[in-house]
Amino acid sequence: MAAQTEESDCAREQTKAEQDVDQVRTRAARDQKRLDSGAVGSPKDLANLQHEIASLAKRQGDLEDVVLEVMERRESAQERVAELTERVASVQAKTDDAAARRDAAFQEIDGEVASVTKEREVVAASVPADLLKLYDKLREQQGGIGAAKLYQRTCQGCRQELAITELNEIRSAAPDTVVRCENCRRILVRTAESGL
Repeated sequence: MAAQTEESDCAREQTKAEQDVDQVRTRAARDQKRLDSGAVGSPKDLANLQHEIASLAKRQGDLEDVVLEVMERRESAQERVAELTERVASVQAKTDDAAARRDAAFQEIDGEVASVTKEREVVAASVPADLLKLYDKLREQQGGIGAAKLYQRTCQGCRQELAITELNEIRSAAPDTVVRCENCRRILVRTAESGL
């Protein structure tokens, strides 16, 4: 935006400088025509007119230098605008690509969520209602994890190793008894790797 503004400012400045050159050029041409026509009779007026033509020629040269300097600045600003526009386009392309990948990932995740939700509904139908209610309550309290695997005497929910007394109680419990971690209160899932 700043580069475009600079280029726009240079364009206005160039137009103004070119108009100034045209005004001086027109006035010099008019004076030269008057001089060439011989309409000026007085030597003093003739000298003044020649002096004015010379002054206008110098002024025109100075103004043309200003126009060239402004044109160079404008060209530099245009190059900067082109470079930045190209960079913006490159960044926009990367942003668009990232957004497309994000949208594809969301679609994939949504598909997985739908699939897992269906699987959960099937499994939940076979779980006693009171156990499912307890699991849902714990899941809500524990950041989405209501049950954790007991692996080598450690609760995988809170990562705490269970005390010997807890392990003995779990060992002696019936296989279908719901056991919970004393630290995090999650339901413990016993497997062959539980270390019991």
